[in-house]
Amino acid sequence: MRRGPGRIRIIGGSLRNSRLEVPELPGLRPTPERVRETLFNWLAPVVAGARGLDLCAGTGALGIEALSRGAASVQFVEAHPKAAQALRENLARLKVAGGQVASIDAQRFLAGPPAPFDIVWLDPPFDADLWAELATRLERGWLAPSAWLYVESPRGRVPELPPTWVLHREAEAGEVRHALYRRAETLPLS
Repeated sequence: MRRGPGRIRIIGGSLRNSRLEVPELPGLRPTPERVRETLFNWLAPVVAGARGLDLCAGTGALGIEALSRGAASVQFVEAHPKAAQALRENLARLKVAGGQVASIDAQRFLAGPPAPFDIVWLDPPFDADLWAELATRLERGWLAPSAWLYVESPRGRVPELPPTWVLHREAEAGEVRHALYRRAETLPLS
């Protein structure tokens, strides 16, 4: 079973080259640096001022990268208490404003009162197979009308997602497929 690497680096923005402490937890799979770089190149025009939701946050590298690049706020959701605590400690040590951590599983978080987000990072544990369930719950008031949605899944696996999520870009790196979707306000024509 793969474990966290101990430390990962923020690659852009005001926190560039800052290191995040990563706890040694079974199943923790930080998004690789080259994948984050590609993703944030895709998101560059929309990150500044955005409200983000980092579901199944793990290390929080995606949300912290967004805050480093000018996102207004990021809500981190992480069920594992040690990962959530490490995330809080990294935010405090780096003096990052705009980040809040909810130590709760994503399904329970999304059962609460919704607030719309501009960017959502959906990267659940691969073995939990939660993409379809979480995407359905996100459609219940959690997404701004034209939100951007990042989805990470195993290489060669395209999760079942709502028809209003229109693929913008995708790539593969190692054993990971990473894709950026744009939420359409209406169903796309077939």
